[in-house]
Amino acid sequence: MNYLSAEKLSKHYGEKVLFENISLGLNKGDKTALVAQNGTGKSTLFRILAGREAPDSGEVTYRDGIKVSFLEQLPSPDESLSINELIASANTDVMEVIREYEDALEAQSENFNAETQQALEIATAKMDQAGAWDYDRRMKQLLTLFNITDLDQKIGRLSGGQKKRLALALTLLDDPDLLILDEPTNHLDIDMIEWLEKYLTQSGLTILMVTHDRYFLDRICNHIIEMEDGQLYHYNGNYAYFLEKKAEREEVQRVEQEKARQLMKKELEWMRRMPKARGTKAKARKSAFYETREKATSTKEEQELKLGVNMARIGGKIVELEHVTKQFDDLRILEDFNYIFKKGERIGVIGKNGVGKTTFLNLLTGHDKPDKGEIRRGQTVVFGYYTQEGIKLDEDLRMIDVVKEIAEVIDMGDGRQLSASQFLQHFMFPPKSHYKYVSQLSGGEHRRLHLLTVLIKNPNFLILDEPTNDLDILVLNRVEEFLANFPGCLILVSHDRYFLDKLTDHLFIFEGEGQVKDFVGNYTQYSNQKEQQQKTKRAEKAKARKEEGKSKPKPAKPKKGLSYKEKREYERLEKEIEELEAEKAQLEQDLNTADKPYDELSDISNRIGEIMQQIDEKTARWMELDEKGEGV
Repeated sequence: MNYLSAEKLSKHYGEKVLFENISLGLNKGDKTALVAQNGTGKSTLFRILAGREAPDSGEVTYRDGIKVSFLEQLPSPDESLSINELIASANTDVMEVIREYEDALEAQSENFNAETQQALEIATAKMDQAGAWDYDRRMKQLLTLFNITDLDQKIGRLSGGQKKRLALALTLLDDPDLLILDEPTNHLDIDMIEWLEKYLTQSGLTILMVTHDRYFLDRICNHIIEMEDGQLYHYNGNYAYFLEKKAEREEVQRVEQEKARQLMKKELEWMRRMPKARGTKAKARKSAFYETREKATSTKEEQELKLGVNMARIGGKIVELEHVTKQFDDLRILEDFNYIFKKGERIGVIGKNGVGKTTFLNLLTGHDKPDKGEIRRGQTVVFGYYTQEGIKLDEDLRMIDVVKEIAEVIDMGDGRQLSASQFLQHFMFPPKSHYKYVSQLSGGEHRRLHLLTVLIKNPNFLILDEPTNDLDILVLNRVEEFLANFPGCLILVSHDRYFLDKLTDHLFIFEGEGQVKDFVGNYTQYSNQKEQQQKTKRAEKAKARKEEGKSKPKPAKPKKGLSYKEKREYERLEKEIEELEAEKAQLEQDLNTADKPYDELSDISNRIGEIMQQIDEKTARWMELDEKGEGV
């Protein structure tokens, strides 16, 4: 069943052509990812598909009756609204149904007649069809999962990460048939990403997304579309399958080009001695020659990110932290933390959003001061600090001027010296883009320029705070190659599990309340250990509940006037309701525990909903029997 069809879409910005006459479709159940380099128009294409922007030409059509939700890469809600006001004003299908029901209810209360009664019945049926009765419960569940609790807070006071998480929660809340997601994992911590991964994998949703998170992409998607040189290539498989088939396709192209070159040599000889007569065969052969020449000379010059720089020498003393304590109001970041960094260390830093990972980096680099304790830095240490917020650049500057302000000539450490223009080419910025204004750069290009400004200073201690956000997969592969061979110290804060696995050998896990756990191993090893511990805990809890259930409460006093079978049912219902109420109370307590994994919180919330329904059904039957017994 076709959900989405896009035919011959084109989009230009001035002289720049983003894409020309591209077509794609989505069928029900497809989980598709779009892979392309930064600056090729991925976000623009998604905005066109979602109806937020018009193409220069082409048409987008959806199947009638399906609900579509779109998550933008950089959401921009009205900052004057509170979160509650934003939710109430949302123009989603579910909110429209709820507003229609509320209006019908109010109209009937003001003027009860056949017309208002019929309108209410229609609105009630729509509420049933949309599953809107438990909207508030699902909303609170999702917002809690995404660490959004103060619904009276103004949007303008939220950070960029909080805005993205709020937008994602509202996108999922509408229970859509088709999800269009632009970088959904940006600004989510790893627990949230793993919850979202599980949710999207298990759901029957149809998905089209852009993501740089390769584990996320590999585990969710069954179809990948690659956009390259204005063309779309389709791969019916996950990310691993895509890599294999892309390599095969490029090898076939290389062989075909080589054959075309050989054929062109022969054809060129014929062209030079071609008779003057212009017969039909001669004209056809001449035409074929030009086609062959075009194919033979169409070799694509692969852009390559070459990150070799002249790393400054690092001495024996690097960074030493002794009894370091840091706190902001009630938020404890570090409590009596001690660590001595050694040469070549590669540390990953993980933890929930808001526990102080960025503050820890600022302490290391001297941007923040500890409340207690001492941080000693070696004299030879040169920090390269890639911040999550990026760099503040004059929007009216050109890229070439940004580099020249730092250095006119860059020492590469192998005897070579590069001009600012040559250095930009090392970072996959082709010469024609060097005079682009900073204001014209895509999010990924801006990030790449930021990385350039960090590495140009030849650091020996690299600190990278969420470096994978907005970078395309090709750039990430090049960055990984460089970092894998970087001989200095590396600290990496990232929610990208693939990135962490590939580049780190032990982790600092920020657990909250100033506690930091040092785990020897990569993220997957840590995750496996944590999952095993959680399984053990769940088994112990289940066993404890089972033992508790064995203790029999006092039997309820049978009602007079009931049959033997009804008396037994009455007693059983009373006991079951009591047990369900106890389970619900325990689960509500568990739900308010902040340190639980997101998938477990989701399971708990779903179970509470089931219990409430069971309690209502059993209570209704219990009351029926109770009244019957009293009446006899």
